[in-house]
Amino acid sequence: MRIVLLSGGGGGARFARGLASVLAPGELTVIGNVGDDLEILGLHVSPDLDSLLYALAGLIDTDRGWGRADESWNALESAKSWGAPDWFRLGDRDIGLHLVRAEALRRGAPLSDVTADLIRRAGVASAILPATDDRLRTFVTTSAGRFAFQEWFVGRRHEDDVDGVEYEGLESARAAPGALDAIAAADAILLAPSNPYLSIGPILAVSDIRAAIEGRSARSIAVSPLVGGAAVTGPLGRMLSRMAGGTTPDHVARRYSGLIDVLVVDEADAPATAEVELVVTQTLMRDFDSERRLAQAALETACV
Repeated sequence: MRIVLLSGGGGGARFARGLASVLAPGELTVIGNVGDDLEILGLHVSPDLDSLLYALAGLIDTDRGWGRADESWNALESAKSWGAPDWFRLGDRDIGLHLVRAEALRRGAPLSDVTADLIRRAGVASAILPATDDRLRTFVTTSAGRFAFQEWFVGRRHEDDVDGVEYEGLESARAAPGALDAIAAADAILLAPSNPYLSIGPILAVSDIRAAIEGRSARSIAVSPLVGGAAVTGPLGRMLSRMAGGTTPDHVARRYSGLIDVLVVDEADAPATAEVELVVTQTLMRDFDSERRLAQAALETACV
């Protein structure tokens, strides 16, 4: 079975880990969000790609849900003492990866090649592809102004309500090598339980990826990121209420109109109706076992 997963955020990384645990090595290709990427302290940071890498390699800090396990913060504390900003938390182990990535990018390597080398060194059997090698960045518009994603989400603790989301660079962004071939060959396409605006939206903003999914021959299944009409973490509930008018399964499904055949929803959100088929199961990923169960439920839906 060949599975393509569109993923961003912590929920996406956990779902990817569940899928990798029930699929055979090499059967999973993850197309990751790069709209969250940023350059800080001379480093290129790809938070969603890194969360996928760390989760699939067994290196992620499971308590925080992001970053490396057994992390320390000496370099950041030292940089702060010399006047550097510390609003974006970079641990010592994490910085090691960013140094390698930044140097490779400076030498002219595309992000997809750098990512492939990192997953090879980590011993990860699944493929992780950035949505694009081109510069694509998410910006949010709020009453307080327009902000780059990380400045709003981390720096301002996503306290400002969002009125609009833009993907800067979408006009010229093209799918990274391998992404379109993976979609064309997939037996199923899955969209992770991630924020449709902030995590999946930037991937679908890449026009040839969107077109490939619109023209799919395989079933496409999204897992709702809501439980009981609320986001497990993050600002999605507020965003859907303000920008889409509600937090029902139908409001989620409409964010993917024309792109999915099925929406997997939590038992707490049933009964419900939507413009697509609904499958009801337990979607809250509390631990590794629940990640596996959700992954299995999604795969069974894909194979119907």
